[in-house]
Amino acid sequence: MSTGWTTPAPDALRATAQPRVAELDPRSTPGFIGDKKTGQLLTAQRATVLADLQEMLYANGRSGDRRSVLLVLQGMDTAGKGGVVKHVVGAVDPQGVSHTSFGVPTEEERSHHYLWRIRKALPRPGQLGVFDRSHYEDVLVVRVHNLVPPSVWEPRYDEINAFERELVEGGTTLVKVAMVISPAEQKVRLAERLTQPDKYWKYNPRDLDERALWPEYQAAYQAVLERTDTDLAPWYVVPSDRKWYTRLAVTELLIAALQSLDLRWPPADFDVEVEQQRVAALTDPTS
Repeated sequence: MSTGWTTPAPDALRATAQPRVAELDPRSTPGFIGDKKTGQLLTAQRATVLADLQEMLYANGRSGDRRSVLLVLQGMDTAGKGGVVKHVVGAVDPQGVSHTSFGVPTEEERSHHYLWRIRKALPRPGQLGVFDRSHYEDVLVVRVHNLVPPSVWEPRYDEINAFERELVEGGTTLVKVAMVISPAEQKVRLAERLTQPDKYWKYNPRDLDERALWPEYQAAYQAVLERTDTDLAPWYVVPSDRKWYTRLAVTELLIAALQSLDLRWPPADFDVEVEQQRVAALTDPTS
């Protein structure tokens, strides 16, 4: 089966290769010319590759390797962050995954520096960490809603760059994904949630208030991409009107990140031949 990729996902989706957020076509499939069926089949196929790489990362973490991977998902409500967690990250061994969904800061969190709660949730060695929203809320929501003056949030771009540089130098590979959905598709998805009782819990009336600030959010996202896309911690912009493409793209980005670590299975810390002999000599302990 042809992969359908004409350009590797990390190259096609890098923020510097994409148009401005306000000009991006959310139904586009950068770097991929396959159709939905091809994309879904490929995602299932590549999920096996992702799972093997993630297991290798976890095994190395258990053996003293300090490295980890952190997937950062940012996007407007209904962009599909939960779907990525369920259908992409859900394909790997959960014991090697740490998932944190960042909501409105609690009273305790507000009493600390905004990166305090982020540091607490960082993946341990060998883990694939997932942030559903992240430290970028403090230059997105905070900026759009004027929760603090510009003199407070403006320096945060440089502070975030320094923070992420610290993470990378400490052994964490960052995969930052900005998921871009259109207002039309968001309306469809919001409406669907109101027709399915098992989706009511996902519906939040405040989402409509956020939708009214769409231009402000586009400007805030553009600033994030321009100020915090670095070679150490690059941003990838994923058009997200087509769920199948979003999931395929994130799968490929994670595979590329894990492959860049050049992982190997950790060697045995025991004598394999001796243990083989011991296992072969085992008898039934109940007889």
